[in-house]
This record gives sequence, C-alpha cells and structure tokens, in this order.
Amino acid sequence: MHGVPKVALVVDVGVTKLNSRLPVIRMCRSKLKRKYVVLVSVLSLIGGSLMHAAILPEDRADAMYHSYDGGGVKVDGPSILVRKAYKDKVSLWANYYVDMISSASIDVMSTASEYTEERTEYSVGVDYLRGKTFFGLSMTNSEEDDYSSDTFNLGISQDFFGDLSTLGLSYGYGSDTVRRNGDDVFSEKLHRQSYGVSFSQVITKSLLMNLTYSGITDEGFLNNPYRTVRYADPSSALGFGFEAEIYPNTRTSSAVALRGVYYLPYRAALKAEYRHFSDTWGIVSDNGEISYTHPLLEGITLDVRYRYYTQTEADFYSDLFPRMQAQNFLARDKELSAFTTSSFGLSFSYEFGMKFMPFFSSGELNLSADYIQFDYSNFRDITVGAPVGEEPFYQFNATVLRLFFSLRY
Repeated sequence: MHGVPKVALVVDVGVTKLNSRLPVIRMCRSKLKRKYVVLVSVLSLIGGSLMHAAILPEDRADAMYHSYDGGGVKVDGPSILVRKAYKDKVSLWANYYVDMISSASIDVMSTASEYTEERTEYSVGVDYLRGKTFFGLSMTNSEEDDYSSDTFNLGISQDFFGDLSTLGLSYGYGSDTVRRNGDDVFSEKLHRQSYGVSFSQVITKSLLMNLTYSGITDEGFLNNPYRTVRYADPSSALGFGFEAEIYPNTRTSSAVALRGVYYLPYRAALKAEYRHFSDTWGIVSDNGEISYTHPLLEGITLDVRYRYYTQTEADFYSDLFPRMQAQNFLARDKELSAFTTSSFGLSFSYEFGMKFMPFFSSGELNLSADYIQFDYSNFRDITVGAPVGEEPFYQFNATVLRLFFSLRY
C-alpha cells in the first residue's frame, strides 16, 4: 500500500479520530494510493461546539466500528479509545484502530488483480490544562505490509476575552517508509510537516464561528509504487500501453475553512462549513456542507447532512498521454483528476444514564450512514472495451456505515 500524507481535500471523505474536537480529514491508505476513505465523523450533535473551552475532555471509553463499500473497495474495522484525567490538569488517552481492506477497484482490475490487506494504527497522547491554556501532544504509529508511518502532533490553545474567544496553534511532523511487495530492495522515505492556526468566537448566545488555516509540506516519494499511467500506442492490441507514474518529490498545500453553528430556540442546531484548498500541483478544490440537528424523544437526537465537493486536476495528470514518456511528471490517479462528489448522511444518537452500572456516569450510542456519489469528468473506464479515448467517464456510489458506543466515567 502507499498513500500520500494527510492532504485535506484531495478526497472528500475521511476518518475523524475519536479524540478530535473538530472534524478533520484523515487518509486511509491502500495499494491504490490512499484514496478510499471512510468517513467516521462522531459528531458532538446538540451539545457540541466549534470552540474548545479551557476544560479537559471527559473520562471515557469509546468503541467504534466503521464500514466503507464503493467502487469495488471495501474497508472496515474497529477502533477503541480510552481517556483518563488526573487532578483536572492532565488527561491521558490511547487509541487502537484497524482497517481491513479488500479491493477490486477499477484501478486494480485494469492492471492487476484483487487483493486484501490490513492496516493497524496505535496512538497515544497527553493533554495538559494550565489556567485557560490547553496543551496537547500525541504520537501515532501506522503499519501495514508495505507502508510504515510515524506522526507527532503538538497543539496549544488559549481562551481570552471572557472565554468568548479561542486561539489555537498546531504543528505536526510525519516520517513514512514506502515499500513494494515482491521487491525487497525498494524502500523510499516521505517526510511531512503540517501547520495550523484556528480562531473560534462566540458571536451571539446562539451563534458560534470558527476560522481555520492549515498548511502541509511533503518531501520524498509521493507517488504509488504500484500505479501506472496509460499512453497511446497504435502498435498495441488495446491501442494503449502502460508505464510507471512519476510524481514531483515535493508538494505544498493550504486550506482555509469557515464553520458555524447556530442554535435554534427549540434545542435544535444548524451547522455549515465552507472549505477552500489549493496546492503546488495545480489542484484547487472547494467543498460545502450543511447539517441540521434535531432532538427527538428523550435522549435521542437526529442529524441530517449534505456535502458537495469539487476539484480541478493536477498539472501533470492525464487519462491518456499521447506517447510514452510524454513529460517529466506523469499521473493517472483518478483522485488527481477533476471530479465532484455529493454525499447525504443521517445519524441517530441516544444518550442514556448508567444507574445499573454505578461506575459509569452516562453512555452514548450513535448509528450513522452516508451515501456518496462520485463523478469523474476526465478519468475514463477502460474496462468497458470501448475505442481508445471514447470510453465513458467513470462514476460510482459508495455507502459508509459506522456504529459508535461511548461510556463516560
């Protein structure tokens, strides 16, 4: 497997870690590059906020199961997180996460055969609260048969102006090793650095706003050791041939996001987000999301959401190059092409007391489903046997399911 680092927005679905305070995008890597991703966004629903007050997270134990099925790719697995505070100053947490991947995607079926693999991830972290200043430090290790990743993250936030404003800064560093199955000699390095700044503000008693900027720099082996591009070849029976893709060894990306939550008088809430992304490879993307959260029966909350995403292609992308070695850099990864996605989601959350288990104060059960439509405007389905360059543009649908269970103590 090989993927690119945590580039927000090349793909519009991701996994939200259970200990996150704000939605983030995390790439789930595979031999196809990391592009099939599971959206596991455990929302804070009606009690949530876009800003983090100067308090430690609750002591809790979380368990989650997620499943993604679309485009010939299936990804599923569990995640377990445990968090415990000490004297209201320090909170320790640990997370275990597994992805089990089975792929018969269009990329695989075009040039190879179906495969399965497993990725395991371990994370540990510590949060420290001093007055109105919050510090966070975490380390993550991810392993699979042909990819290893180690990531370190540091964050700090400060409340001020009567706790109505919060300023946050973050820094992350990652070091990855890329290997190739069947080739004991092949081993490449990839280094990543990420920077972030966020500002949250209570606008009125009902309106919260959050503005974030994130930047990522990548250096090293950024392409997929298994992936190929195709070029026109009249001498071939297919009318085209394949050669290895070649990417630049550096990439810099940045993203700006504006988010807001408006609490309605009857305990419901509206959430909205707009995010703009660009990078030095020529990709520009925009996405918007809107959701509505509504309390139903006692302890039961409904969340309905819609998200739209669009992006341009990379400068060195082509579905069909005119000849072999047509240019210095070559890519036919469909996630570097121009495409759009639309997703529709529905979640039910149930919060309950724990009188029958005095050791726990409360619990939460969340069941969520998303339906996603992918439409590519310049990546063609070469498995259909149409004339070269006249194949239909590729599209597919995917479903994402997740079950989340949490106990607070």
